[in-house]
Amino acid sequence: MSSSCCADKHKVQTFFHHKLFWLVLATLALLGASYGFSFLAGFRQAFLAYGRMVFWPLVLGLMLGGLIDYYVPREYVSVILSGKRKRNIFYAVVWGFLMTLCSHGILALAIQLYKKGAAPSAVVAFLLASPWANFPLTLMLAGFFGPLKAAYIILAAIVVALVTGWIFQVFEQQGMIEANPHAVDVQVDFDMAADFRARMAAQSRFDLRSDARGIAKGIWELSEMTLWWIMLGMILAAAAGTFIPPHIFHQFMGKSVGGMITTLAAATLIESCSSGTAPLAFEIYRQTGALGNALVFLMAGVATNYTQIGLLWANAGRRTALWLPVICVPLILIFGYIGNKIFF
Repeated sequence: MSSSCCADKHKVQTFFHHKLFWLVLATLALLGASYGFSFLAGFRQAFLAYGRMVFWPLVLGLMLGGLIDYYVPREYVSVILSGKRKRNIFYAVVWGFLMTLCSHGILALAIQLYKKGAAPSAVVAFLLASPWANFPLTLMLAGFFGPLKAAYIILAAIVVALVTGWIFQVFEQQGMIEANPHAVDVQVDFDMAADFRARMAAQSRFDLRSDARGIAKGIWELSEMTLWWIMLGMILAAAAGTFIPPHIFHQFMGKSVGGMITTLAAATLIESCSSGTAPLAFEIYRQTGALGNALVFLMAGVATNYTQIGLLWANAGRRTALWLPVICVPLILIFGYIGNKIFF
């Protein structure tokens, strides 16, 4: 009895020492203060708006992550998304296209794939492809920009994801980025279909209560890794959106190299989920006529934002995190420049 009591007390103490607890507390304090100080009202509205945009994609991402953690063996992820084969990057991009999550939901899922043994190159390709090359966002972008311009944005996202993934594969082979310690060695002739049938045959019955506990455990562990970074990104994004005047963005985001650089800086600061960023990107295009700038705003946020880099740093390693913007940003700027020249 006493040991159980001590264990519960330790859990409570651990929770109160967790950085997420203090971040939530500080956020609640700011939101509460916004009702007494008018200059914080805009921050409250922006933060809650981000919360509404992020909530369901993030919940779905965590749930999918929990299901993968419990049901998908590491061998399967290692077979599909690890190794030196170039087709593994294709698999990661195709899988990203099939996802229906925005960048925040995909973060949780990508970290879970990494925990299950996916190579950093495949995780990075998955992260870059899914927010902008997934099917629902393709339809949204077509509605905003029209089919031809949307197709250019989607094609650019796919090419950037593939090229970045292949470069990361070379870096993995050269030891320039961290290897995934969660990967497992599988036999060359490993038959995933046969293994799946064997596992199903050995499973005499499903224990729903046990399965629910296992899934919940995976969701909780994934939440501990991701929620702090995502919430920090929302706070910084709400602050940037509130206290930086909108006309500043429009004035300095013209159809020029300097305008693209300014757009890149704004995309880095304004952390939002992809479904929330698409209307902002279209507004930049509507105001400036620069499709390339809109493309940079859409894609650079995924490649440079502090939430994603922080999560990669904490889970995959600092070299993996730092190489991501170094490789992606030049590619994105090239596609942005071409977009400004082609579409005018």
